[in-house]
Amino acid sequence: MNIKGILVSVVAPFENHIANGGEKLLGNASSIKRRPDGRVYVSGQMQRHVLFSAINKLNETDVNKGETFVSNGDGISPFIEKDLRADMGGFMHPSKGDYSGRRTAPLSVTPAVAIEKSDVGRDLLVRIKIDQAAGSRDQALATKEFSEYDVMHMNFFLDVSALSVSKAFKYESGFNIDTNYFKHATDNERKRRARLYLEGTRYMNDYASQARNAVSGEPQKVIIVFDPNLGRKASRYFVTEQQEQKNILAELDAKGAKYFIGDDKTEKSVYQAYDEALKFLEENDLFDPSNGAEVKTFEEAFSSASK
Repeated sequence: MNIKGILVSVVAPFENHIANGGEKLLGNASSIKRRPDGRVYVSGQMQRHVLFSAINKLNETDVNKGETFVSNGDGISPFIEKDLRADMGGFMHPSKGDYSGRRTAPLSVTPAVAIEKSDVGRDLLVRIKIDQAAGSRDQALATKEFSEYDVMHMNFFLDVSALSVSKAFKYESGFNIDTNYFKHATDNERKRRARLYLEGTRYMNDYASQARNAVSGEPQKVIIVFDPNLGRKASRYFVTEQQEQKNILAELDAKGAKYFIGDDKTEKSVYQAYDEALKFLEENDLFDPSNGAEVKTFEEAFSSASK
């Protein structure tokens, strides 16, 4: 298969958590993010943070890491050839001289949302005063919201056609007459980055308040779809009725997509689904719109394209 898109849809249980905090409600009362219908959620921004944190840890121990790294979210570089966050997460640098400083992210996510209405409680936090000397800090009391138990649904999608590839438009007299593609990593490196993305979705752990709460977003259920197009319909597979699930799978079969479904409450586990999906990824090709073009850095490509 020539893979153009990789969709991962996950269901994961969160217990006694504040995986993504909201604004202060009253004074020192910390709130949890929740929708008007009472279901708590984890924002897309936090989901991206957690995913890139997982990718970073996987990359650091990869024997084929080379000079690659994952930049901090507050200082993303334009070095697509070695910065994995710049490549998959995109960036915007408005003033970059003679080349474009913007990249649309090939990797997109949805917020993680509880499938059912959440039961939210309050936790009392106390900073005990030990130092009795004059001028020492007073004993502090604070309350913090938490959700008792949620089955969270989340989605991730990688546009393979843009992985380590950039697109530039050629104009004449104000008309777009051609499109050029620039490649920033080898085929092996592109495949490695796709694998890091896929593996990262199974290790979603670095949520908010980790100093106190070991929240795990590791999947209880997963569907992984390798698509010859760019479909995302399977993202609603776990939150729809049985008949629609059958129709979604039938449509995937009809267009030649390959999918792997795992559920830790059945004999076909999440581990098995990821294991089979990773093998499939290694045995198949990633779509390359540049048609095997010479590998260039982002700056080289767009400096030459602007001349």
